[in-house]
Amino acid sequence: MTDTPTLHSERLVLRPHRMDDFERLAAMWAHPKVVTYFGGKPFDREDSWNRLLRYVGHWPLMGYGMWAVTLKGNDAHVGDVGFLHGERGGVPPFGCPEMGWTFHPEAQGQGYASEAVACALEWGDARFDRTVAMIHPANAPSIVVARRCGFTIYGEATYREQPVGLWERIRTPS
Repeated sequence: MTDTPTLHSERLVLRPHRMDDFERLAAMWAHPKVVTYFGGKPFDREDSWNRLLRYVGHWPLMGYGMWAVTLKGNDAHVGDVGFLHGERGGVPPFGCPEMGWTFHPEAQGQGYASEAVACALEWGDARFDRTVAMIHPANAPSIVVARRCGFTIYGEATYREQPVGLWERIRTPS
């Protein structure tokens, strides 16, 4: 079993998800702007609840997982970032952790995603040689984050009838 570590960056705290994050998490995943590149259909409360359970359950099973992102000095959930093992259909197994990030609309466009991804990758670099991400080719903001954080595209696939770019980041030996 692995406890979820708490990480800090200049402006952010990456901490374990808690029950009191659920309402903000559910609101985020129900927002049309957030789900544009996740099939376009807002998630209902049940989907968001299952997502929260998946986030929390990753840590004891896999030794890694997702963090709730908050602003320093304000503990309200502004997004999620971290690593997952998705067992996804339609794409080849990655053989390494997948990275994901999602932020509330009001937290987008402020550099929080790049900062949170970089913080999580610093933790991950002590554990993983390679990390991948699946990004819809029209999701320009996420592509910017991926490039900024050292990911390069290595392939394309279709996931749930949507095109995705397959991105990877190889850890640079220190």
